[in-house]
Amino acid sequence: MTDFAAEGRLDDPTSNTEGRLDDPTTDTEPTCESSASAPDETATTADEATDENTTTTKKAPLTLAALLEQEGEIAADYLEGLLDIADLDGDLDMDVEGERAIVSVVGASLNQLVGAKGEVLESLQELTRLAVHRQTGERSRLMLDISNWRANRREELMLLGQRTAETVRESGEAVKLEPMTPFERKAVHDAVTEIDGVRSESEGEEPRRYIVVHPDKG
Repeated sequence: MTDFAAEGRLDDPTSNTEGRLDDPTTDTEPTCESSASAPDETATTADEATDENTTTTKKAPLTLAALLEQEGEIAADYLEGLLDIADLDGDLDMDVEGERAIVSVVGASLNQLVGAKGEVLESLQELTRLAVHRQTGERSRLMLDISNWRANRREELMLLGQRTAETVRESGEAVKLEPMTPFERKAVHDAVTEIDGVRSESEGEEPRRYIVVHPDKG
């Protein structure tokens, strides 16, 4: 009788064990959902700690002097690579003038890097500025000089500006100069400002932009 009773309990569809397993009202799954939806305070704390660490390790922005020095170094490395490719010898010199980095290349036979009117030099300067911008992310106003071409050309243009200004002051009539690069125009403007009674203006569009020197009637 004992065996039959045991078998009856196992086959009984009202068995408590089977009912617990199949009962849709069981609280096992809701308990899991509640656990999964609970905020993970440990993860949040870790994220906050990471943000704090990131904030404290940010680099301070470079000063203007440090940025210009960095521009000169980047430009010098770039130009040294170009000289090696072209198999040319040249000494590199870096300087800072006002708010502009200046890199000069001096060599015995570098005229081919200047061009007849400095066209090649202007192109190399733009390429060097792009190389600097690529590494710093900042727009560069770096000036490149090769074989002292810019220094010599600036002296010529300063003299031209002074003579033109004196002519305009004496005649009272405006004089239009030939198209020039931004570097050349600046040299002429600087010279004209030193003469009383005249003023200079840039007109036209690049690359045919030019200077007109006017009598200052104001």
